[in-house]
Amino acid sequence: MGNLEIKVAKTNEIADKFKRAQAAILTSYIGITVEEDTELRKKMREAGIDYKVYKNTLTLRAAKEAGYGDIEKYLVGPVAIAFGYNDPTAPARVLADFAQSHKKIELKAGIVQGQIFDTAKVIELSKIPPKEVLIAKLLGSFKAPLSNLVYLLNAVKEQKEANA
Repeated sequence: MGNLEIKVAKTNEIADKFKRAQAAILTSYIGITVEEDTELRKKMREAGIDYKVYKNTLTLRAAKEAGYGDIEKYLVGPVAIAFGYNDPTAPARVLADFAQSHKKIELKAGIVQGQIFDTAKVIELSKIPPKEVLIAKLLGSFKAPLSNLVYLLNAVKEQKEANA
């Protein structure tokens, strides 16, 4: 396989990831140690996130192919991409959490459900709790009114039985 064929195959691979991902977060990692990189990659794997480093030229070609050519301004210097396929908030959340204790990690931008997010929007996205937490909160908010309704219906039933 020649060099051109390798580049075409790699570009197609990246474009496919952009198309399939619910979120693709671009991050700068200049200055992190091998140990820190290994730790970050482990956290990404545990969260089901595909974390890769590609050449910016290939990434840009792939992004244009996927319809995201506007990310070009964020492809400066070494850039890693975290692809999240199941939860659109997970890559931003894991990266932001890691960046709290590793100041060399910088969130640059992202593509979330087809829209390009700048750094500020990616940081906002990182603060959204996981889907499971949101569902638990929603169910918890239903529980109190339902308990009150059951109590009320039981009281009505008991009152009718007492009057009968």
